[in-house]
Amino acid sequence: MSKPTITQVIKSVLAAAIGVQSNDNRQKDFTHGSLSTYVIAGLIFTVLFVSGLIFLVSAVLGK
Repeated sequence: MSKPTITQVIKSVLAAAIGVQSNDNRQKDFTHGSLSTYVIAGLIFTVLFVSGLIFLVSAVLGK
């Protein structure tokens, strides 16, 4: 099997973030994927998620 595509990496990171990653997909990620790819994607997701929460709270509070 070849390296995972960017969309597969994004799907895996999102599934893992909300806790619905299947064991089969997790095993596939660890055997065919690069650790650095998933770490970078996870960090980007985390920054975007926290930024989105900050924006949402600021918008709701009107600040």
